[in-house]
Amino acid sequence: MARIAHLTDTEASGRAAELFGAIKSKLGMVPNLYRTAGKRPAVLEAMLGLGETLGTGSFDAKTREAIALAVAGANSCDYCASAHSAISRSLKVDDAAIDAHLAGRANDPRLAAILRLSLAVVETRGMVSDADIAQARRDGLDDGDIVETTANVVANIMTNYLNHVAGTEIDFPARRARVA
Repeated sequence: MARIAHLTDTEASGRAAELFGAIKSKLGMVPNLYRTAGKRPAVLEAMLGLGETLGTGSFDAKTREAIALAVAGANSCDYCASAHSAISRSLKVDDAAIDAHLAGRANDPRLAAILRLSLAVVETRGMVSDADIAQARRDGLDDGDIVETTANVVANIMTNYLNHVAGTEIDFPARRARVA
């Protein structure tokens, strides 16, 4: 049960209503996470803006979604595991790969390196070791990749934590964040 009720379309006004309209035209619906963030339109706008800007980075959508899944798994965020599993499926990522990403693993060596670094950032709350950075570099990541990975992790921590605080009701096919 939600601890913070999300905004309905009739309750949303001003900037929140404008943002909901834009989200609905893009996605066909307004996910409950965005309805919760809409309690403060500046928060919703920041969340959307960060995601949109990161979408112009060098990582493709599948990579960004894999990071989102790894972070959701590490933070036990069932809402984000559900949402990003659905998005990954729409990108033609199979269930076995989604499960692997939730656990911070990937078959592709570059993606595996990005997910290893992502988990290190989450697990150390950003206080990664010199050894973590050296490993990322040995795995072929350059400084730009390290920066972009960190930014994507932070964007997903924001949504994970808001979902934990709010108890956001899952409005996607449910998926557990932790897999065996």
